Amino acid sequence: MNKPFWQQDLDQLTDQEWEALCDGCGRCCLQKLQDEDSEEVVFTSIACEFLDTTSCRCKVYPQRAEHKTNCFVIDRHNKAHFSWLPKTCAYRLRHEGKPLYDWHPLLAGNTQEIQAAGISVGQWCRSEHEVPEAQWVEYIVDEQDGF
Repeated sequence: MNKPFWQQDLDQLTDQEWEALCDGCGRCCLQKLQDEDSEEVVFTSIACEFLDTTSCRCKVYPQRAEHKTNCFVIDRHNKAHFSWLPKTCAYRLRHEGKPLYDWHPLLAGNTQEIQAAGISVGQWCRSEHEVPEAQWVEYIVDEQDGF
């Protein structure tokens, strides 16, 4: 019996399957800060200006790297950076050989479960235009939240 595509190795996925693996939480679109000494990466509750907080999808997705030069484009070729992804991210989970969470739309069959689980950032993030970058450190998200 064939495994569902999301259980396959990431390198075996088609482009369409790769995109379908995204749960649409928007967490990767949150601004990240990196400690210069320890190189630890932490997430903030500050969202990229291009994140549509209703759909938790990028408004300029096909051209995201052109519009935002520091956009972290997630693809098969930058697996070394998967550790920067939230612990709940399907790409990180599958890269680490772990299963998807039950709330993932591919398992739940809907996008409401991700909202109910509190994974989607649309309800609690703020736009980067609302908070000066010098204050982002005040918006660090706790590790307990799955980051």
